[in-house]
Amino acid sequence: MSEQFNGLKVMVVDDSKTIRRTAETLLKKAGCEVETAVDGFDALAKIVDKRPDIIFVDIMMPRLDGYQACALIKNNKEFKSTPVIMLSSRDGLFDRAKGRIVGSDQYLTKPFSKDELLSAIREHASVETYQNQAHSS
Repeated sequence: MSEQFNGLKVMVVDDSKTIRRTAETLLKKAGCEVETAVDGFDALAKIVDKRPDIIFVDIMMPRLDGYQACALIKNNKEFKSTPVIMLSSRDGLFDRAKGRIVGSDQYLTKPFSKDELLSAIREHASVETYQNQAHSS
């Protein structure tokens, strides 16, 4: 049985168009509403309007990197409980530790699989949130 995340709002922040498209396609097939952003500034501008239930953010981006974006999200009272999953092609202990320090909830190494993405959502997104939304519509 394929799992459905109908109504769950997911944001994917990555400067790579390929990564954004791949994640968006996989997540939409699972029933998620997907918003993408090209960097940390773009993400911060969209978060207030879109209010995602979970955010996937690349670490290495121009202007505002994933660590900075995550720290800003987690330091905002309104969004500090929103799960932030770091995405990186680097799988070092230092990178993972730095992600934890800025408040990330999980760390996925690129390239990620559909199972890894959905597993992160299952683990961190509030199940009640999207089930309630699905029932109320």
